[in-house]
Amino acid sequence: MSEPTIRLDGSSLTIAGLEAAARGARVAIAPEARGRMQASRAVIETAVTEKRAIYGVTTGLGARVGETLDAATLADFSLQTLRGRAQAVGESEPVETVRAGMIVRLNTLLSGHSGASLAVADHLLACLNAGLTPVTGRIGSIGPSDLVVNATVGLALTGEGRMQGPEGIGDAAAVMRRHGIAPLTPGPRDGLALAGHCGPSAGGAALALAAVRRMFHTGQTAAALSLEGFRANLAPLDRRALAAKPLPGQGAAAEDLRRILDGSRLWQSGQARRLQDPLSLRHVAQIHGALHLALEQAERIVTIEINGASDNPVVDPTTGDVVPTGAYYTAELGLVCEMVTRAMLGAAMALVARIARLLDPRSSDLPAFLARDAATSNGFAPLMKTAEALVAEIAHAAQPPAIWPSLNALGAEDTMSTAPVAVRALERAVDHIGLLVAIEFIVAAQAVDLRGTASDLGPFLGRCHDRIRALCARPVDDKSLSGEIAALADAIAAGQFDR
Repeated sequence: MSEPTIRLDGSSLTIAGLEAAARGARVAIAPEARGRMQASRAVIETAVTEKRAIYGVTTGLGARVGETLDAATLADFSLQTLRGRAQAVGESEPVETVRAGMIVRLNTLLSGHSGASLAVADHLLACLNAGLTPVTGRIGSIGPSDLVVNATVGLALTGEGRMQGPEGIGDAAAVMRRHGIAPLTPGPRDGLALAGHCGPSAGGAALALAAVRRMFHTGQTAAALSLEGFRANLAPLDRRALAAKPLPGQGAAAEDLRRILDGSRLWQSGQARRLQDPLSLRHVAQIHGALHLALEQAERIVTIEINGASDNPVVDPTTGDVVPTGAYYTAELGLVCEMVTRAMLGAAMALVARIARLLDPRSSDLPAFLARDAATSNGFAPLMKTAEALVAEIAHAAQPPAIWPSLNALGAEDTMSTAPVAVRALERAVDHIGLLVAIEFIVAAQAVDLRGTASDLGPFLGRCHDRIRALCARPVDDKSLSGEIAALADAIAAGQFDR
């Protein structure tokens, strides 16, 4: 069955909808949104006719804001804006991320505050639905809009640069014409509308948060399986204890853990081995609760970003005013991405600690390193090195980007948010934590099997245990687990452990 079309109206795009469209679902423009774009475009056309001073339309950009453009310059200024700023470098941005940025730009154009022509929106729509994606380097944005990356993308839409289609990468103009799409000829304001926005950062953050949300739920499941393998005390998940300090994150995480553990024999009196378990097992709700809290805040900010106008200036069609703004400055976006990455680090540290407790016979009452034959095997001991290496990568990603004054535009652009760096750090961290969760699945499943308590699992965890064993058979001898870890991580990303 084909995916539903994602309808864009400038105000109701969700993170889930953006992810689906970035992965190839068709998009459509709501009819009422076209009217809003036409109204804001009329304001720009009137301003041009009246020779009003409008930033980036009838004036220069950046340090040249005081210069008025004559009629001859105005005709070519949009294309010149893109050519002069298309300076992105480094490895190519992934197709899904570029598409996400294009979708965000299209959606925010439809809010009716940019003043761009309908031709820009229709061109973005045509390329997206034809599966045509401009090729751009990842590096060039410092946070006050993604100007350099956007200009590289926008220039390809005019036929200059490279573009990837179903047949591969080629000259942008040739790729578009092969699909019956003429290169865009940008009019006044269109060049800056394509360049001056934060769609790539907002789109990339949205895709990363969608992945973190999946990892949160699967990480909860892996932690619950470790609780089973350890025969942990579930009393810390008691609603009465949690109500004594009703923190929202820990409450949500605990409620989710109770659902995951529903039907487990661990809830019965006398099943837990200890009164007080190590903190990584006893405080899963608190540790994961911090991630839940960070995620909720980040999702709120990103949802605003993917629906809000990040233009400068913004058009008010009701009054005909064109107002200078700082809406393209991504300080809050960068901050919430840093917060989620930091919370992921806390969850990752606790995950590795749980693995260590399961491998240690002094705390688990299981064979050392969960080995079947202690005389000849180190069991899962080497996996600790892999797990700790992954945590080190996450810890590095969790370091906040440095912020210092910008030296751009002769002092006219003298600050930056470095939000794009925070977004890429979040992307790296979520990839690493997916592998960590896969490792915890493998170790926890082995602990359950060695303890002989697989039949004590509740229905959901029982199905998860079976799925793990389908992808990673219970080891008989020492062997490389790299392929099985990767397979489990792929299954996690594909939602095969979702409830």
